[in-house]
Amino acid sequence: MDEVKELVAAIKKGDIKPIYFLMGEEAYYIDKISDFIEDNLLDEAEKGFNQMVLYGRDVSIDDIVSNAKRYPMMAERQVVIVKEAQELSRTIEKLATYAENPQPTTVLVINYKYKKIDKRKALYKAINKKGGVVFESKKLYDNQVPDWIRRVLKGQGYDISPKAAQMLVEFLGTDLSKVNNELDKLKIVLPEGTQITPEHIEENIGISKDFNNFELRKAVGARDIVKAHQIAKYFGDNPKDNPMVVTVSLLFSFFSQLLHLHGMHDKSPRNVASALRVNPYFVNEYLTAARNYPMKKVSSIISLLREFDVKGKGVGANAVPQ
Repeated sequence: MDEVKELVAAIKKGDIKPIYFLMGEEAYYIDKISDFIEDNLLDEAEKGFNQMVLYGRDVSIDDIVSNAKRYPMMAERQVVIVKEAQELSRTIEKLATYAENPQPTTVLVINYKYKKIDKRKALYKAINKKGGVVFESKKLYDNQVPDWIRRVLKGQGYDISPKAAQMLVEFLGTDLSKVNNELDKLKIVLPEGTQITPEHIEENIGISKDFNNFELRKAVGARDIVKAHQIAKYFGDNPKDNPMVVTVSLLFSFFSQLLHLHGMHDKSPRNVASALRVNPYFVNEYLTAARNYPMKKVSSIISLLREFDVKGKGVGANAVPQ
């Protein structure tokens, strides 16, 4: 996020590069940077003649270069944006020739989602050598997304409780575009300055604050048998909203972390949070679970979860209900 802010700040100051090659697994920031350039580099009067959006599936590298080499019409520069450029992955290196001598009056933006170019090859070296930008948008780990949510909301005048952030992550995963869409919905109905709670998530997004994977993990860790069975029954009755494969995956991750915890010498809350990559707010839940499940038991549970994972995907369990 800091790298994105620096890149946008530089553009605002007029430090504009001839090529922006935006690549990587996380599409959210690629779209954000590309959209910012599309919306702000030219004024409305200039865009008609000097801004062009191309799509990788419809053009070749030669088409891109041909458009990039045009001169702007009644403007200081032109902007050429290539979306879905990963469709050109087999020929993308041919862009190196243009990158070695880019048109100074053109800003070329390449959106290369879900892939990366080889940093040892000519294209990457040429872009860097000629003052262009290669931005890699890396996928966040599960444990990093709650903090990302908190930072995004803080910058917009909101706060969020740790449990509410965790609910979003466990329901939506690490796709930042999906998460951001749900945050936008919340901001429409909640006034600025609000701390977003599990109740807000339940009322406005439809994620149950009592029957979700986060609460199941908590109940299992605490050996709260009644609550765990209530949640499991709710999941079984609503399989489309609570697919078994997701639940098993999250439980597998949880017990793998417990195995790691058992092997640690320093079990201080700060060290546990750092080693397991969890929010300090949840550390006591892990310590409680570690007391309830000795290492030998954790190992057997992990083995059982592997079996559930296979059966949940239909192997040897065709007639077994959720």
